[in-house]
Amino acid sequence: QNPRGEMAPLLRAFGAGAAATAVSAVSLRFFSGSSASSSKGGADSSAPAKGFGGPHKLAGIKAPVPSDIAIAQAAKVLPISAVAEHAGILPHELVPHGADKAKVSLDVRERLADRPNGNYVVVTGINPTPLGEGKSTTTVGVSQALGAHLGARVFTCVRQPSMGPTFGIKGGAAGGGYAQVLPMEEFNLHLTGDIHAITIANNLLAAAIDTRMFHEATQKDKALYERLVPAGKDGKRRFAPVMLRRLEKLGIRPAERATGARPAAGAKLDPSRDYDPESLSPEERVAFARLDLDPATITWNRVVDVNDRFLRKIVVGLGAAEKGQTRETGYDISVASEIMAVLALATGMKDMRERLGKMVVGASRARKPVSADDLGIGGALTVLMRDALMPTLMQTLEGTPVLVHAGPFANIAHGNSSIIADQIALKLVGRDGFVVTEAGFGADIGMEKFFDIKCRYSGLRPNCVLLVATVRALKMHGNGPKVTAGKPIPREYTTENLGLVTAGVCNMQKHIENAGKFGVPVVVCINRFSTDTEAELEAVKRAALAAGAGAAGIGEHHANGG
Repeated sequence: QNPRGEMAPLLRAFGAGAAATAVSAVSLRFFSGSSASSSKGGADSSAPAKGFGGPHKLAGIKAPVPSDIAIAQAAKVLPISAVAEHAGILPHELVPHGADKAKVSLDVRERLADRPNGNYVVVTGINPTPLGEGKSTTTVGVSQALGAHLGARVFTCVRQPSMGPTFGIKGGAAGGGYAQVLPMEEFNLHLTGDIHAITIANNLLAAAIDTRMFHEATQKDKALYERLVPAGKDGKRRFAPVMLRRLEKLGIRPAERATGARPAAGAKLDPSRDYDPESLSPEERVAFARLDLDPATITWNRVVDVNDRFLRKIVVGLGAAEKGQTRETGYDISVASEIMAVLALATGMKDMRERLGKMVVGASRARKPVSADDLGIGGALTVLMRDALMPTLMQTLEGTPVLVHAGPFANIAHGNSSIIADQIALKLVGRDGFVVTEAGFGADIGMEKFFDIKCRYSGLRPNCVLLVATVRALKMHGNGPKVTAGKPIPREYTTENLGLVTAGVCNMQKHIENAGKFGVPVVVCINRFSTDTEAELEAVKRAALAAGAGAAGIGEHHANGG
């Protein structure tokens, strides 16, 4: 579709300076391809419920814009129970963590399974620079405009930030200015403990790896097997359920030997009868008990959610009790754990359990992959991650609901918030509502992984790509002077320079072209800074439309909210 003619009044609104509201007005028609008033009525109406706790327009906006934390701390934070009620979440589906944030049960998704999904919008950006493009700020600003100004049902879905960047030079990730997630401090710090759960689960697996190698190196075959399958109070040995996974992987099925036939597909095997530990041959016992991990192949590091460069390379096992079983390993940042990627891609408890168990931590000396389930720890990891499977409900400055869930990086994982959060939000907003989700890093990483990985697993298809660009970043892509974080910005970025802008717009245009190849319409939001000139902004708009964007507008949500 190419609705430029249909949207002419809205495009004129951009030129008139109606900033973020205009961006959202374009979104309202362009994302869905129809008017927002086309609701069939009933539970799917796009008009939010009336009453306390709903979206509200900001009052008392200041210029110049105060610091992010000053704005956040001066804001009125609504009770999360009121935000939930307005969003259509029932009391028993909410697990409060204090007065201003709560976990949301997956029961919501099941209750609304028959409700049509809302419109699905992915926010991405041009190639990142040290100057920042404002994807999170735009994600929040557009949501505020849709919910608080245009009266649509809307949810924002974003990742939980790591505390490493928060305490580093980058800072937090709650948006900025008058387009933020509240409470900003809690969003950027511990929140509801999901990253802590990932840290503990990750390190439990790391401990299991080293402990297993220690016991295999210090015990004979018989003792090792009997410690893995200890006798119960009745003197009988029994395999734990997770051990059956390893037996199946090894092709060890005592029941077949006893009956001469493979059990029927789907037959529920009795561990005490069909997998009697005493029935295994000596060779099978060795194969079961000895993973024979090659230390040189282990890819699983420990993690901590702060920047600590001196933990990048460490040596473990230096204690006398470890009997010389030392090896070199290291720490990663918590959100880089594969468990974070698993959380973001899981669609439910069972799916998460299977994914956790299949994680490969290294290879045996025979070059066979060794998984978490081979170590017998997949179930324990799932228990630790149980509550983390539920997204966290928060709110924007203008009272629109936000689901915060998962936080994988895009350079080492897929860089998107969770499938579960998007699924819940799409059901809650209904047919004519909007879910605005953000893909991390630039469009060449986060957006492409959103399509290639997240959408393939979820089965969801976005209605629109909202591409964020800034004049300053495009100047840098136009071969502007080098920018170093923490140092003064060269004057080329704070004064008009159309030459650098026109030289750099090719970066934005390529991302528009790439997004279009997925068959999804593209809207460009030019995130305005106070130093941008009208001529520079118009040059970017023209270049966006020439490259095939369905619409391009100037966003002033940082200064004006929705």
